[in-house]
Amino acid sequence: MRKIALLLGGMLLAGCLQVDNYNQVVKVPAPAGIAGYWQSSGPQSELVSPQAIASLVVTPQGDTLDCRQWQRVTALHGKLMVRDNTLYNVTQKREIYPVVLNGGTLEYAGMTLKRVDRLTVECAKAWGK
Repeated sequence: MRKIALLLGGMLLAGCLQVDNYNQVVKVPAPAGIAGYWQSSGPQSELVSPQAIASLVVTPQGDTLDCRQWQRVTALHGKLMVRDNTLYNVTQKREIYPVVLNGGTLEYAGMTLKRVDRLTVECAKAWGK
């Protein structure tokens, strides 16, 4: 028990955020201006190639889809959560990324995304629409 307390205390001091059970994460509705389709524009250092595309879907209810495509599509469903007054997207793989609206762009996973009217065909298939 003491080891767990020390580990948790160390993570708090280090600024680490961890989710042990995705199903226990409390989903929050999307704050104003966040819901919609977001997509990278141009090269992003967090993507594997300058031609790669990152998309993020956020519903008003707080459901998300992190979709990245280059030679194949990887798509992870997730949900928004708030911790310490910061908004995060938690994927089903328990990856956690801050979500920050900065004017007309969304800062997400080390990338800058712009609002778009629709998803790419590949991400729309992954979203299931």
